[in-house]
Amino acid sequence: MMKKVLALLLVCVSVFSLVACHGKRQNPEFVMPETFDAEKQHEITFWAKNDTNVHQVQVYEKAIEDFEALYPNVKVQLRLYTDYGVIYNDVITNIATNTTPNVCITYPDHIATYITGTNCVVPLDVLMNDPSYGLGGSALAFDGPTKEELVPQFLEECKIGDTYFALPFMRSTEACYVNATYLEKLGYTLPEVLTWDFVWEVSEAAAKKDEEGTYLLNGQKVLLPFIYKSTDNMMIQYLRQCGAGYSTDAGDVEIFNETTNAFLADIAKHVEAGAFSTFKIAGYPANFLNAGQCVFAVDSTAGATWMGSDAPLIDISEDRLVDFEIAVLPIPQIDPENPVMISQGPSVCVFNKEDPQEVLASWLFTQFLLTNDVQIGYSSTEGYAPVTLKAQQDEKYTTYIANRGVDNDEHYSVKIDATNLLTKYTENTFVTPVFNGSTSLRNAAGQMIENVTKSVKRKQTVDDAYLEKLQQEVTALYRLDQLSAGSVGQGSLGKLPTEAVALLGVLGAVWVFLALYFVIGQLRAKRRKNGKNS
Repeated sequence: MMKKVLALLLVCVSVFSLVACHGKRQNPEFVMPETFDAEKQHEITFWAKNDTNVHQVQVYEKAIEDFEALYPNVKVQLRLYTDYGVIYNDVITNIATNTTPNVCITYPDHIATYITGTNCVVPLDVLMNDPSYGLGGSALAFDGPTKEELVPQFLEECKIGDTYFALPFMRSTEACYVNATYLEKLGYTLPEVLTWDFVWEVSEAAAKKDEEGTYLLNGQKVLLPFIYKSTDNMMIQYLRQCGAGYSTDAGDVEIFNETTNAFLADIAKHVEAGAFSTFKIAGYPANFLNAGQCVFAVDSTAGATWMGSDAPLIDISEDRLVDFEIAVLPIPQIDPENPVMISQGPSVCVFNKEDPQEVLASWLFTQFLLTNDVQIGYSSTEGYAPVTLKAQQDEKYTTYIANRGVDNDEHYSVKIDATNLLTKYTENTFVTPVFNGSTSLRNAAGQMIENVTKSVKRKQTVDDAYLEKLQQEVTALYRLDQLSAGSVGQGSLGKLPTEAVALLGVLGAVWVFLALYFVIGQLRAKRRKNGKNS
């Protein structure tokens, strides 16, 4: 019987080994080739994000065309997505089958998950510093930026631990788009920097109705004075402004604190007064702003071309548009003398492959995305800032900025104001710690605001008991109790995959049964020996 059990366990080990290894094939560690083989043909895939903005697509296509003219042996296949989350999910799926793209627009938070237990993303330190093919390298067929010509704050955002795993592609921050006409009508003066107290006060004043339920401010039945698009950013930035905990660099969760609870309770009060709502609950802030149904709309600077009655991209019918003066300001602050805002925007990573020449071709294309024509061309499509000082100081770019307002398309004033907001406050920006699970923590931050807002609209009471239960719910939903320190950096395993846990469990069981088998065998041998002696 013991032999049969042992044989069965060995079969289980073999099966679990196959399951645990299936889809986890890893390429060899990347080794930098001495030269790029210009004769060898390569077809590389580039996954990029596009907000249905045809001008962005044209920039991508022009960049690919120009790159292929310089490197005829490399063909770039463009695959467009409309959502970073979908890119993230597709990459995770393709890691399992070793079919990731070659170059991908992504976020460091996502990369931290990609590299957990794998070498699928190439560390860029060696590539960046290579004298021939690195940043500003002598063998490049184009005029790319040197490392010193990248905006240092933006480059540092691409580090995980002590290693660069990406290059910045574009940068944005959040802005508060204000209906200055309504603000003046309510008797307020527009400050240079908003405070939370000011925004809440104005929003509650704007929420007043007449006896028939019509809002006094706009004469309509609909008005959401303050709408926030990204509630995860809302929570993260508020905590940072207050100096309260969010997470440590090592990945420890600190978001459940007194400041968080006080902020959520404050939000609940303003939701009850009809002063606040969110994108997920109400809809796109720009649509309310442009229809005269909003005073403060917080969205990315990359969404500037949708904001304002003269915006080049508008999602509502012309008959709903309301003419108003629009102002672009930093998000609400705790201390207006020391503003704090998040830095965000896409970065570009290179995936590891069996052929180092293919990786080098991907790296060359990644660098080409930082050339002036690509950077200036893409930044002019939205309220993005180029990530290189080289592009920001280029005459073509400074002329573009100087022509603010000459038209409502390429030089749309709100878009350029949004860009200038980021360049003005670059040194006031921050990024959240990156680790395996940081994406889940970010989602949890926004989820708490969404849940509180929904609960108030459903006439539920938000008190200490509610907030304690909310903490438990988001902890379970996003598995925050499974995040731990030491999950940062290349090669860190974080939480083991289920298959690996199962395999280790079976191996442990095998050793236990082997030990029992040995002990029982020894006892039987001893009994037989004693029987013979008697």
